[in-house]
Amino acid sequence: MIDLILDGLSWGLLMLGSGFVVVGGIGALRLPSFYTRMHAASLTDTMGTILILAGIILQAGLSLAAIKLFAILIFLLLTGPTATYALANAALLSGVKPQLDCDESEEPLKK
Repeated sequence: MIDLILDGLSWGLLMLGSGFVVVGGIGALRLPSFYTRMHAASLTDTMGTILILAGIILQAGLSLAAIKLFAILIFLLLTGPTATYALANAALLSGVKPQLDCDESEEPLKK
């Protein structure tokens, strides 16, 4: 009975993680500017990775493979956001300006 629950939970995590990855891919294709595409890809990549690897860890059970998958998960959680920050910083320093929501002729709204 517990095996059936773990299988259901792991498949749920795998499907949810796959959904995040698909939404991130669509966002990377459809969003208008470099920074919004990078934002969509980085957030869904991190969340999708967490969910997919958690589902695979549940499938592996208590084994050496699960420990290795957990180490990969920690590594990806540390390097993914760092790489995204480095990419955004490099783009900003090279002159890629963030796009504003208003037209160039309009005054931006002050809050």
